Amino acid sequence: MSGPVHLILDPPQPGVWNMAIDAALLEESLTRDAIFLRLYRWSEATVSLGHFQDTAEQQSDPRLANLPTVRRLSGGGAILHHHEQTYSCCLPPSHPLAQQPSQLYERIHAVFVEWLSEFGIEVAPRGRDSSRPDEPFLCFLREAAPDLVVNGHKVLGSAQRRRRGAVLQHGSLLLRASEHAPELIGVSELAPQFSDSATTMLVLAERLSKCLGHEVIQSDVPPMIQSNASLLVKSTRHDR
Repeated sequence: MSGPVHLILDPPQPGVWNMAIDAALLEESLTRDAIFLRLYRWSEATVSLGHFQDTAEQQSDPRLANLPTVRRLSGGGAILHHHEQTYSCCLPPSHPLAQQPSQLYERIHAVFVEWLSEFGIEVAPRGRDSSRPDEPFLCFLREAAPDLVVNGHKVLGSAQRRRRGAVLQHGSLLLRASEHAPELIGVSELAPQFSDSATTMLVLAERLSKCLGHEVIQSDVPPMIQSNASLLVKSTRHDR
């Protein structure tokens, strides 16, 4: 039996803060045996690099070269965070899904499929991994089996990071195209009847929470998490 899910609905923040909060929540999940679900957006167009990605390819693309850049805890391709809804969940080692990475993807993505279907959007997992020898730089041009696809366009991708048995999974729902990568179109363009209002996003947040635990507690980011995130931000800037 899993414990309560701490639901955090954050306002748009800079990329370095968003990544620091996710990292601090993962550590807190491990030390407190707590479950966190966070929905957030980005205050400016930002590129997040996969944990092992080189910055050289970004610098060679004039559309992306001058955008703020952060590095994610998870691997995979770079994401242009602009017009999107991001989620992250942190599960302690005691959670039934913490040791079942594929099932965690399936459980979270199934919520998105059901939610989007209520807008009349036909969305489904891709079901296969890419066979390309060289992966594109941007995540939304890559192909992975758990991706959610609408009319051949990837609209949701997720990735994970594990730490001493705890797991962070985060993902991005592409809402609409960015001028920095207009070839990547979102659900609002693929299905004009879709609404990303605060009310509909709250419904999504509550459903995601309930798929991770039976009790949901909505709160702000705890002060200790904010303090730990601030330290992470300072250390990141110092490393540069």
